[in-house]
Amino acid sequence: WVLRKSPFISARPARALQNIVSKHSSQFRGNAQHDALEFLLWLLDRMHEDLGAASPAQQSRGPAQVGGLGGPAGVPWLGGMRMLRFGRSSLTCPHCLRQSNTFDPFLCISLPIPLRQTRALNVTLVLQCERWRFVRVGLAVPLLGTVADLREMVAREGRVPPEQVILAELSPRGFLRSLADPEALAAAGEAGPVYAFQPPPARRAGSGSLTVIGGRGSLTVIGGKDTARSSDCLHRAPGGRILLLLCNTAGTGPQLARFGPPLVLREERGVSWEQLQQNILAQLRGVLRGEVRPQGTGALFRIRLAGGSAPCTYLSPQDPRPLCHPAIDRALQLSGAGGPPHVRLTVEWDTSTKERLFGSIQEEAVQDAESVRRQQQAHGQQHSCTLDECFQLYTKEEQV
Repeated sequence: WVLRKSPFISARPARALQNIVSKHSSQFRGNAQHDALEFLLWLLDRMHEDLGAASPAQQSRGPAQVGGLGGPAGVPWLGGMRMLRFGRSSLTCPHCLRQSNTFDPFLCISLPIPLRQTRALNVTLVLQCERWRFVRVGLAVPLLGTVADLREMVAREGRVPPEQVILAELSPRGFLRSLADPEALAAAGEAGPVYAFQPPPARRAGSGSLTVIGGRGSLTVIGGKDTARSSDCLHRAPGGRILLLLCNTAGTGPQLARFGPPLVLREERGVSWEQLQQNILAQLRGVLRGEVRPQGTGALFRIRLAGGSAPCTYLSPQDPRPLCHPAIDRALQLSGAGGPPHVRLTVEWDTSTKERLFGSIQEEAVQDAESVRRQQQAHGQQHSCTLDECFQLYTKEEQV
């Protein structure tokens, strides 16, 4: 009302407001910048003082009837807005359940802004079901979660038991690492895409296989049923069966690149190199050319242990039981908690053999599920919240 009647308002309202405020508060004098919140608090306080305190009937009730943030206050209304309110702070002992309440008057409160609690993460499913063989799904993973949470989400998405899910990060050059349950989920997927593998079921007699027939000067790769015996029927060495994650690479140095789909094998520890090579080729028969006759005999590729204590540990073709190497035992111990124990192996092909057997095949073809687009769209939008959500976060219980 005073400002409307001032003769200076119509000409220079900002200067007139500053002159009036500086007369009643020395902290706002001068041309320096002043905090807007401090000015609003000072203005509300002065208006509260000028309007007077509450009536004696209101003061007699006190804050005993106050509840939460909306109890009766001891001041009159101003233009539909209550100037002074009481906040109740309740403290409850977790042992004796005794509760203590305190009431604090306030003119304003600083509300926290709730942040987004999830982020979008794409996971490629490599499951035994043909429908979900290579499908990339989008998940809303918690920012403060662990890999165990991701394992549960992948299990629900792929409809498999969580204890059968193996999570690993792959790059265009091969395996990076396996993910263990206690690890924080914040860094998952940053170094490379996340893959979820399901171990294959136990092999049964009569399943399809692939035979490698060798002769001096030539090698023929043919496919068929029951042409090679499974390692389940050959070697019964101590140590049982082992899970192997395999990826194929070709080239050397900067030209090293992964090609074809990653594989999951369950092998006997006592399997020979020749049988292990046949089983790997049997898993690749879908991308192999029909019949190939490369020159030479012996090992078609090298097998390197990925992620072990020694970065360049290769399995020897002359070893009668290559999977019984001590480095395999160390890799099993380092596989981490969560999911079945496994070993990551990289199958290294020279460029000429890869071109002869596989042609120009690149990485596996992955189909994106609808959830990938949905999660990217949901997390790509600017995060917004309501005032009610800010109040809920402000009044949320916490343990001290």
